[in-house]
Amino acid sequence: MAGIKKNTQYYKFSMYGFLKNLRFFDAFFILYLVEKGLPYTQIGILYAVREIVINVLEVPSGFAADVYGRKNALLGSFLAYIASFIIFYFSGSFAWFLAAFVFFGIGDAFRSGTHKAMIMDYLRMNSWEQSKIAYYGHTRSWSQMGSAISSLIAGFIVFYKGNYGNVFLYSIIPYLINLVNIFTYPKELNYTKRPESKERKIDVKSTFKSLYTVMKHKNVLRILNTAALHSAYLKAVKDYIQLLMLNVVVLVPLFVGYENKQRNGVLIGIFYFVIYLLTSRASRMAYGIASRYKTNLALITLLIGFGFGTLSGVFNLLDFRVLALVFFAGIYMVENLRMPILTGYITDHVPNDILASVISAQALLKTIMTAGIAVVFGFLADSFNIGVAFVTVSFILIVLSVLFTVLFKKEVTKTSSK
Repeated sequence: MAGIKKNTQYYKFSMYGFLKNLRFFDAFFILYLVEKGLPYTQIGILYAVREIVINVLEVPSGFAADVYGRKNALLGSFLAYIASFIIFYFSGSFAWFLAAFVFFGIGDAFRSGTHKAMIMDYLRMNSWEQSKIAYYGHTRSWSQMGSAISSLIAGFIVFYKGNYGNVFLYSIIPYLINLVNIFTYPKELNYTKRPESKERKIDVKSTFKSLYTVMKHKNVLRILNTAALHSAYLKAVKDYIQLLMLNVVVLVPLFVGYENKQRNGVLIGIFYFVIYLLTSRASRMAYGIASRYKTNLALITLLIGFGFGTLSGVFNLLDFRVLALVFFAGIYMVENLRMPILTGYITDHVPNDILASVISAQALLKTIMTAGIAVVFGFLADSFNIGVAFVTVSFILIVLSVLFTVLFKKEVTKTSSK
């Protein structure tokens, strides 16, 4: 990360990601829902509802962050997350889980894109734009480190408490700390427009016009689509890795004298810890790979991620449990390699003053895709099994990605010939 000083704000950015990913429930989320008696189809519906909430609020939230303040948007986001954790802990029916997912969706909508925009604005203020991939990759690696530590802590919480519900309450603690961390960000990063009502109306109109102008460019839309699709895929299916982990846990000759839930808890925590150490490393490698391989990197990594998902499903059907888990972990690796690279690509094509809005537009695409994938995956898992769901969904996305690329090239060629 040559040319960038690891100053106080760098560590605040890194702390934000680290604390944000101390979501101790993540390692056992789908196991908790299944334990509560929810079928995969209902789980898919809950995921879709969360994405619909994000869908409705995504662009308005990014727009509000650009106009009224990014710090304010993040603070509101974390309060919504905390409310969802409390409801999850007390939930016992589909209706209550629905309410929890709604609050979680609100938190996601007001968070997504906002912090990335703050980082990119900070780099611009310090004339460090040339190192954006390296800088974001390093700060993101701390997010993955937070996930790794979170998994270990969660595993031991389940081991000692004997149930999955407590992890939601413990997740409140790092989120409260992160509220304080965000509050200490310098005021220039809030990026608030002029507070006077007359000036504010002018700023709103100007921001909306700039966003519309940028979004008309096909190249920007192509990048947003490529970035969103893999993230949507992982978000929709990532918690099902816990079911693959359960299949591998029975092969591990450790903690055999304990109850199944305790044993599952600590071993799944260890599995996640290893995966997130690898994803943390992948984020740090992003700059080097982007510098070395520049041709079609977004598409190639997209197809590799879907290919890993297909292979994971195939090996699950063949009952090769370890290989199924390894290839699923590969999807995590690809995603964390792609994120810093594609974030850099987006900032190269978008004015900084509407960056949060454009990144939120990317997240909007992601939420639409996630909702569709989650419902289809849940239905296939209930109708057949997890392996069939992985193979079918992953293969369809490979075909669609190739078709989209071919159609885009034809459109660009047609436009150029005119």
